Amino acid sequence: MDATPLDTAHAAMMAAPEDDTARLRFYERMADIELHLLLEAEPDGDQISPQVLERDGEQYLLAFDRAQRLAQYAGDTAAYVALSGRNVAAMLEGQPLGIALNLDVAPSAILLPDTAIAWLRDTLTNEAAQVEAKIEAVRPPKGLPEALIEAIDAKLATATGMAANAWLVGVEYAGGGRGHLLVFIDAIPRARDALVRAASEALTFSGIEAGAMDVGFFNHTDPIVTKLMRVGLRFDLPQMETLQKTPRMPGGDPSEPPNLK
Repeated sequence: MDATPLDTAHAAMMAAPEDDTARLRFYERMADIELHLLLEAEPDGDQISPQVLERDGEQYLLAFDRAQRLAQYAGDTAAYVALSGRNVAAMLEGQPLGIALNLDVAPSAILLPDTAIAWLRDTLTNEAAQVEAKIEAVRPPKGLPEALIEAIDAKLATATGMAANAWLVGVEYAGGGRGHLLVFIDAIPRARDALVRAASEALTFSGIEAGAMDVGFFNHTDPIVTKLMRVGLRFDLPQMETLQKTPRMPGGDPSEPPNLK
């Protein structure tokens, strides 16, 4: 099997143990990807019974970034549920459980204690503050690290159908303030919170101070959009061609993670 994004992020983290950015990137990949959680039995509604591994007095759930890896570990008939890493972290709130990731089947095998999962959960639940400010001028973005640009691009690549596109610009606010602004064009109203959260996580997992970038929303008919497009850095979001109804699986809604039996 070819190296997965998690394998790559894990290798970079292990190669540079003192590099906080590499460590943050690993946790970001883990939060964003789909994890296959090994179960004792098939899910019962929104109730699941994960298998628990005990090592050195600690307990871990067994999770894999590919279904093939879970099958290699437990067999083709093993019961499992696929959840995003962020949903697994949310599900474990209040539980003294860590995650045994890709155990015995991949170069990214690692035991993550409950304290690491609690840190990830706390990081993912940080909420951005809402402010209002009048924009006096927009300029090309300057001085932001390439790591942040890459992180924004990676985050927005998963934001299917949430907005038409996004633009990163430098801004001057009324009163003399300056900074950078990530603007979403024609964002779906119900997706705005998710887009703000994605931008905030891009900052956090890049090791950048939160004040380095603001987030805004405009319609394509707003006069300022022409200026944004003239000087800004464009990010394209994937668009949804058709909406299909799919069965609701445990953990399908990030706000309602499955319950442990």
